[in-house]
Amino acid sequence: MSGLDWINVGPADLPEGRVKTVSARDHFICVSHFDGQWAAMDNHCPHQGGPLGEGAIEKGVDGKCWIRCPWHGWDFDPLTGQPPGGHDDMGQKIYPIEERDGELFIGLEAEPTHERTMTDVVAETLVNWGVKHVFGMVGHSNLGLADAIRRRVADGEMRYIGIRHEGAAAFAASAYGKLTGKPAACLAIAGPGATNLLTGMWDAKVDRSPVLALTGQVQTQVMGPGAFQDIDLKSAFQAVSRFSQPLLPSSKPAELASLACKTALIERDVAHLIFPDDVQTLPSTAPAGGPEGRVSGPVVKPHNDDVGAALKMINAAKRPLIIIGHGAWDARDQIIALAEQIGAPVVTTFKGKGLIPDSHPNAGGVLGRSGTPIASWFMNESDLQLVLGASFSNHTGINPGKPTIQVDFERMQLGKFHPVTLPVWGEIGAFCDLVGRQAVRNAKAANQISELAERWKMWRAEKTSRLAEEGTNGVHSAAVFAALSRVAPDDAIIAVDVGNNTYSFGRYFETKGQRVLMSGYLGSIGFGFPAGMGAWAATQDFEHLRGRKIISISGDGGFGQYAMEMTTAVKYGMDLTHVLLHNDELGKISKEQRSGEWPVWETNLVNPSFAAFAKICGAYGAKVSKGMEVEAALAKALAVEGPALVEIMTDAELI
Repeated sequence: MSGLDWINVGPADLPEGRVKTVSARDHFICVSHFDGQWAAMDNHCPHQGGPLGEGAIEKGVDGKCWIRCPWHGWDFDPLTGQPPGGHDDMGQKIYPIEERDGELFIGLEAEPTHERTMTDVVAETLVNWGVKHVFGMVGHSNLGLADAIRRRVADGEMRYIGIRHEGAAAFAASAYGKLTGKPAACLAIAGPGATNLLTGMWDAKVDRSPVLALTGQVQTQVMGPGAFQDIDLKSAFQAVSRFSQPLLPSSKPAELASLACKTALIERDVAHLIFPDDVQTLPSTAPAGGPEGRVSGPVVKPHNDDVGAALKMINAAKRPLIIIGHGAWDARDQIIALAEQIGAPVVTTFKGKGLIPDSHPNAGGVLGRSGTPIASWFMNESDLQLVLGASFSNHTGINPGKPTIQVDFERMQLGKFHPVTLPVWGEIGAFCDLVGRQAVRNAKAANQISELAERWKMWRAEKTSRLAEEGTNGVHSAAVFAALSRVAPDDAIIAVDVGNNTYSFGRYFETKGQRVLMSGYLGSIGFGFPAGMGAWAATQDFEHLRGRKIISISGDGGFGQYAMEMTTAVKYGMDLTHVLLHNDELGKISKEQRSGEWPVWETNLVNPSFAAFAKICGAYGAKVSKGMEVEAALAKALAVEGPALVEIMTDAELI
């Protein structure tokens, strides 16, 4: 037949009396073989989209062959596509098919020019707002949207990572936002796919990470009455999102997408768009939107009166202490310069670990439950606390009774849990620049920098002494993080999970410039490995992150929640090294049960060899059980260009 494109769909090896599904270009076609002949028809049953290629050939009493849909038993003539009775409106499209030298070819009409859709406008708008990565799972209620994203990927404007569980997509997007300050998107179907995003969306919300959630939905005509996988997604996302709206036939897709992107960026929050199935492919000629004329400069300068009051307190202090949280990340250079100027130690919240390298003379480590005795000592001895981008969480334990200056760009964070001496509204970098022009070190101030060196010497000796506690039950976590401190690249990005492994990381690992990501206020187990995937994606998008090694850390409990994402890392060639502390239990919970005088109950785990699992998935895997083996194993895994896992058998009591 002339005028057709003949597409090779594979060998002609289908047995007589069988059907199968093949793909030609973007068409899915049911091929059948019966009575010595071949036939091809559209694969989707007109009833509810059932896959005819998974059905069967049935013969009627008259010997005539019918293709029967596996979902609801509808029948179609394989040669004409007509159902019994010949109702034209319920028939199937038939395709020409030929066998040539043992291969099957299907004739398709020349591909028509793509008609731009509502979701094309949305995808183009996301690109204009700088959305570079989508993590997700393609499914039946987001296919139109997925195709619009596919087109952006094909044009090199986006990247897509297909995950194994939507929860991993949400954590990856949350970590991406924490690292870059820019939103990534996560894609899910209606119903369970959308609800699987919620934990990661809460992680993003409470840690102020910009994220876009894109969820499919059932067709508009059946939204509400209770169709298959129909839930009220707007209500489901209402508490977790700052913005949540459906795309309807009357919607302006560019405006809706721009509002979602702006909300995620400006509010540093979750924005959610809902895409009913039938709306996704509606034609649209609307131009794409973008940030031009919609976003102002980000700097909010503190009031002169507040700056003057802060200067008086800083210049009078004899033992000033600077406490910085994750919210101060963009101003770390100005903070360190101010600390050097006034001779102040700098300690961080756990979420802020790494903002100042522990190797810096002014660094005092992490304050709080996951921290060092150095940080606690300097807080107790201080006569002024300068708190920058931290929220006074109970985990950190900032002393509420000390004279305190608190600076934050979000006014509701100022004095949120208790009054502070001087709350200052403004960007932290702007505050440091203004104060730094006139701040001086008090002539009577103690030499806290030399005191810091002595305290570090004492703490390092204490950490070394703890290594002698290692017995036959596994490696001491102090040994794990001492080794990682020595071999981790100075510019590595480290994603940590939740559990005893996290406390030990905060306590023992000494940063040299690495960036640390964690599930801060939500504290969700399972965050570590998907967050590493999100961090790796960011290194593909931003030049200043390119080439940086990604390290993720978890216990066996945390890794087990999203273990199959190791295959995702293999599929996309992620340069990601996972450090897994394996003790066969939920060790943190066991300790809580003991400390609360509860019996230890149901915290034991049955695990495979995770190193062997990594190898089965196609990654590098290594297993060690002695402290002396850890450093070499980590160094070897870090040298791998691709996904790698080091399984370290640890003693649950030695944290």
